[in-house]
Amino acid sequence: MAKVAFIGLGVMGYPMAGHLVAKGGHAVTVYNRSADKAARWVAQHGGRTAATPREAAEGQDVVMACVGNDDDLRQVTLGPDGAFAGMAAGTVFVDHTTASAEVARELAAAAAAGGFAAIDAPVSGGQAGAENGILTVMCGGEPDVFARVAPVIAAYARACTLMGPAGAGQLAKMVNQICIAGLVQGLAEGMHFAKKAGLDTDKLVATISKGAAQSWQMENRHKTMVAGAFDFGFAVDWMRKDLAIVLAEARRNGASLPVTALVDQFYAEVQAMGGRRWDTSSLIARLER
Repeated sequence: MAKVAFIGLGVMGYPMAGHLVAKGGHAVTVYNRSADKAARWVAQHGGRTAATPREAAEGQDVVMACVGNDDDLRQVTLGPDGAFAGMAAGTVFVDHTTASAEVARELAAAAAAGGFAAIDAPVSGGQAGAENGILTVMCGGEPDVFARVAPVIAAYARACTLMGPAGAGQLAKMVNQICIAGLVQGLAEGMHFAKKAGLDTDKLVATISKGAAQSWQMENRHKTMVAGAFDFGFAVDWMRKDLAIVLAEARRNGASLPVTALVDQFYAEVQAMGGRRWDTSSLIARLER
């Protein structure tokens, strides 16, 4: 059993922190900007709440975070009330936020200066993956540090892999989002075409999903796409945040991402249609306006 702090109880962090108790058997302290949500989590799972990230981090073996973006991450880690101010030498910071590789390296350097370590560990699998404890985790950091925290992460992960040094986890997550963007657009166009052609989409997918067209998106999102139901999974606003990170990194490393850039603009159109909180399968909505 480890002593763990978890910072950020959003749609991902709330169930992830719960698995640390229920499946991992760890002693968990939580911090959330909305204190009522932290209190609700403790009422459900036990443990305790903290008034600041620094207080949450004090006396812990591992400090985890899952917040919104680079700025949120700096806010909960740096400064006099940040988690890093409360972390002792030898402890480990694990960041599950989807953020830039730049901030991952920045925090790794700040952690090293403080005598502790940091792992960037963005996740894939969405809200359902967090709730069911079957996330895929992509990590960046030192091998010995990764070996120490992987058993703790296992409470909510079905796969956890060290991809390389600090920032490599975030770079791997960028590849994940690049691949998803193209897949969802392809599925949206396929279902749109099938409807226009008068095909039975359930029968169609039951057939083509047995071949080379198969994907997680096809298996899990074709029905909701066809039904025009977009209140499942990962929101368009979050995807655009992630794609902004991807495209900024591509400008730095010289990668050419024409499809990703195009799909990002398609998501901007969905936002303009009022779909900011729709899930990413809502790309089909812009085709059927």
